[in-house]
Amino acid sequence: MSFDAVDRFLTALDPAHREAVGGLPRAEQERLAAAWEEELERDTDIDTLDELSPPAAESEAARRVMERRSE
Repeated sequence: MSFDAVDRFLTALDPAHREAVGGLPRAEQERLAAAWEEELERDTDIDTLDELSPPAAESEAARRVMERRSE
């Protein structure tokens, strides 16, 4: 298991977003990964989901980060 935030973020993304983010400069990937980690830490709904399924919580947080990015 990787402890690199970018690697973990890429793993949490759906395949289409994973490919898109994988093509971004490393600095942008790191910015998105930091936003993802913040989403995981601050959202109480994700905390509940994390207790049931950590991968599902990580995927939901990744989806939210990408949704905000496209706004």
